[in-house]
Amino acid sequence: MSAAPPADTGRRRARAAIAAAFFTQGLVFISLTTRLPRLQDRWDLGELALSGVLLMMVLLAGAGSLLAERLAPRLDSAVVLRAGLLVVACSVAVVVLAPTAVVFVLALAAYGVGLGLVDATGNMQAVALEHRMGRVVLPSCHGAWTLGGVVAAVLTLATSGAPWSAIAVVSLLPLAAAAAPYLARDHGTAATSTETDVPWRAIVTIGLALVVFYTVDTAAAAWGPVYLDDVFDAPEDLVALATLPYLVASGLVRLVGDRLTERVGAVRLLRAGAAIAFVALALVVAAPTWPVAVAGFTLLGCGVAVVAPLSFSAAAALAGRDADPATRRARVDAVVARFNQFNYVGALLGAVMTGAVGAGSLRVGFAVPLVLVVALFWLARAFAPADDVVSEPSAGR
Repeated sequence: MSAAPPADTGRRRARAAIAAAFFTQGLVFISLTTRLPRLQDRWDLGELALSGVLLMMVLLAGAGSLLAERLAPRLDSAVVLRAGLLVVACSVAVVVLAPTAVVFVLALAAYGVGLGLVDATGNMQAVALEHRMGRVVLPSCHGAWTLGGVVAAVLTLATSGAPWSAIAVVSLLPLAAAAAPYLARDHGTAATSTETDVPWRAIVTIGLALVVFYTVDTAAAAWGPVYLDDVFDAPEDLVALATLPYLVASGLVRLVGDRLTERVGAVRLLRAGAAIAFVALALVVAAPTWPVAVAGFTLLGCGVAVVAPLSFSAAAALAGRDADPATRRARVDAVVARFNQFNYVGALLGAVMTGAVGAGSLRVGFAVPLVLVVALFWLARAFAPADDVVSEPSAGR
């Protein structure tokens, strides 16, 4: 049997490295969010103070994503991704070991910037790999993020009695990921002009779908456990597990999402997912008992799993059309960084709107994502570019 061509070997190594970056990002992020109550107790933060700190982190993540847009055309997204991972590693260690509240807040701010850098450049790398391979890979990359989140949630439950300082070990993972062989630019110096002929109107339409997804996703992750506790008075030890089935279901669908997209197409897949998500949220809203609500959240994970990765694929395909390889890579990197802002808009809406509308009853609060997922039936038509991934000529790794 002949050996695989060097280009194929390089792409496989890059694909594994990119998946590792997504896995690392998911594991670190969920490791922190699942320990928010412990952080709140450690620094004696009230609900308002904690909300303010989290808002700061989200806003700085948006700033980090915009910083990635500026740096990637000049330094290459692989270089910026490694830098972002190093920022995450250092900041997480300081968040855990901070001697004072001021140091804790500053470290969390640095983590926010690193979060945005890795979010943006990780998706840049995945999109570049799609273009170079000429096939869909973003769903499985996002599946690696979800898998990292599942591992983090399980580890949090399993190590609830561990010393607080031991959690700093998590920072070693992004250090290791920073050394991975990411996809280097192989078309010379990239063009820095990315505004010309970028179809922003169509890209914004796709971005609205991303906002819908993150609104639904954040509602499930942030308010799901509260819903079980307030509406059904579920056992306290099971409330913490409320979103774990959602994550598992989402991760499994994402891991097979590459083949599903190639088989049925992005538009059909998204519309089928929207129908499943609508039924799932209706089940959550009307659930007579907490196990039925959990079943609804699990089904919801299946329905919305591929919206985010296919959003990045479709936006990148639109941005990269009819351009030479160097201009395409620069233009796509810029679009991915800006497109990533829809992520943070949706996350804020999911956290705020569900709680505000559901102040009297979270059944009413979850009617917000129930209504929003209907928009995916119409927005799905903008995803036609994801059905025909733009192929980028390969030239070695």
